[in-house]
Amino acid sequence: NMLRMEERTEDQDYYWILEKAGLPYPEKINSPEDIDCLVIVKLHHAQKKLERGFFTCASFKEYQEKSAALLAEGVIDQASLDGARIERYVIGPVFNLNFFYSPLAEEGERLELLGVDWRFESSLDGHVRLPAPQQMTMPLHQQIPEMTVVGHNTATIRESLLEKAFELGERFINASKEHYDPGIIGPFCLQTCIDKDMNYYIYDVAPRLGGGTNVHVSVGHPYGNALWRKPMSSGRRIAMELRMAAEQDRLLEVLT
Repeated sequence: NMLRMEERTEDQDYYWILEKAGLPYPEKINSPEDIDCLVIVKLHHAQKKLERGFFTCASFKEYQEKSAALLAEGVIDQASLDGARIERYVIGPVFNLNFFYSPLAEEGERLELLGVDWRFESSLDGHVRLPAPQQMTMPLHQQIPEMTVVGHNTATIRESLLEKAFELGERFINASKEHYDPGIIGPFCLQTCIDKDMNYYIYDVAPRLGGGTNVHVSVGHPYGNALWRKPMSSGRRIAMELRMAAEQDRLLEVLT
């Protein structure tokens, strides 16, 4: 089941298929004692179902201090901390690449980049709007921001990075076909960071309709609109695919 790859506790999680596809993702740190740079610790929130208890740190000492504080506040629990993934933090903007793959289209035209979005996270985005001296005077229970996704906005990326984005999508599709027959169909999202040298790193994968696509419901995606010459949201694109499949008697190629 391809949807299971979103769960980081699975043996074949999204990092597994990214490695199989030869796609770039943040380097894993095997042990907290090995932390020698800025990292992000990925684990579940203890109180908010399906939400994150992520935190950042740049040393083993900071890891110990922050994890102890979050444990005391009930934000995380020890079991999740023991199974957390620690990876190097990629410093750069976040872009969620919302793709659509059509098995009905001609070869070479099957992958579409419908649009790009980015996230609003609470309380992180509130923290970054405060001057650094104010952040330093906050009480301990407010000093460590949470990273709960509460909204999205649309974005575009510079043209020189578009070709690289399509390369990422193509490699993910090929790996999905090899390991999850018949492979990805329709919408999927590669969640990326771009560093100062304009290198992509995929930090998460949604093998489904991405949550950020709801910003395009009434106006469509910037890139999808240009491709189809009309407002093209992800929902409308799915509906078009189903209609084309029905008209061509090819529904079994787009349904599993």
